[in-house]
Amino acid sequence: MKITRISSVTLFALFLVSRLALLAAMPLDGLRGYGDFIHFFRLAGMGWPFLDYWVEFPPIFPFLSTILYRLSGAQEHIYDYYLALLLSLCQAASLVVFDRLVIQGDQDGIGRERTLAYFLLSSVLAYGWWYFDPLAVLAMLLGLYWLMRGKDTLTGAALGIGTLVKLFPALALVSVWRYRPLRRSVWIGSITIGMVLTVYGGLYLLSPRMTFASIISQASKGSWETIWALLDGNFHTGNFGQEIERYEPAQASLARGEPARVPPYLALILFVALGFWVARRIMPASPQTPVVLYGFTLNLFFLWSPGWSPQWVQHLLPLILLSLPIRQASLFVSTLVLINLLEWPVLLSRGLNWGLWVTVPIRTLILILLAITWYRQLNGRRSNP
Repeated sequence: MKITRISSVTLFALFLVSRLALLAAMPLDGLRGYGDFIHFFRLAGMGWPFLDYWVEFPPIFPFLSTILYRLSGAQEHIYDYYLALLLSLCQAASLVVFDRLVIQGDQDGIGRERTLAYFLLSSVLAYGWWYFDPLAVLAMLLGLYWLMRGKDTLTGAALGIGTLVKLFPALALVSVWRYRPLRRSVWIGSITIGMVLTVYGGLYLLSPRMTFASIISQASKGSWETIWALLDGNFHTGNFGQEIERYEPAQASLARGEPARVPPYLALILFVALGFWVARRIMPASPQTPVVLYGFTLNLFFLWSPGWSPQWVQHLLPLILLSLPIRQASLFVSTLVLINLLEWPVLLSRGLNWGLWVTVPIRTLILILLAITWYRQLNGRRSNP
């Protein structure tokens, strides 16, 4: 008897029901968990981001958070449920787009296993509602899907929105450059970059000091939770200080932690050169080339980045499950999830910062192995499913 593929509507509904059942059974403290809900709520109560105070995130989420704050009547428990519902809707939509990508590139006949694996991970991994990364993951998956369907304007718009949530989706422009003709690549890149510049430019005109402080704030964090941080002697997380500091633009440029022993800009030159070298050696495009190349590019960025936040693993999980043989993907996904959960919340939330000597080298090794695996795929070498 042939098993028919589950419909997108059913998949969306099943995920949403499973997530709501999970959240409904939790006390409010369990919903907040070890995430940033309290931080997001406090920021939202300070006024409008980029206008009244500086914020370390790109614009879309801070403005959405402020709208939810006002819709909740400044009641924290209502705000928490609104935000959890919004993030759950994004994850449900991401699952549907993921399944469409699976259908489009299913060359080994095990697409259902990939979708099931992503369903289970998305359902239970608390990073999905502790932080706002699902907004960026959804935009990234939509960008890749429309890129592979030849919908250039939609691709540029999706990547533009994603970049205004988290900067990572902008790296997909490397896949655009290699997958689409030059003229179409320029069009997609113009839309993405144009959207970002328009939004930031408008905010700068309205509030130059707070907008500029927001843009430069990430550079002042120094290094955290990476090999670079261990070399520098930094054992803190990537959090800033008290929310009240964000009323003062000068606070955004204050250096935090020990200075870098290896200048990030020097390392960036080496990683960019490596990325271009790999991108130019890609074999003729396959249906999965945009996914694999974006995964490789994002992975290089994470290896270069002075900082790492455990919730960023959400950006890698769908790419791994989409592109690698299922057994290999399962191994990478399992180890990445477990090592990040060990780091946060198990060790760091309990003040056991010495644990970074364990988690950081292991995660770095996994990322290096993942980069090598994707590089082999880009050169036409495939492992057994």
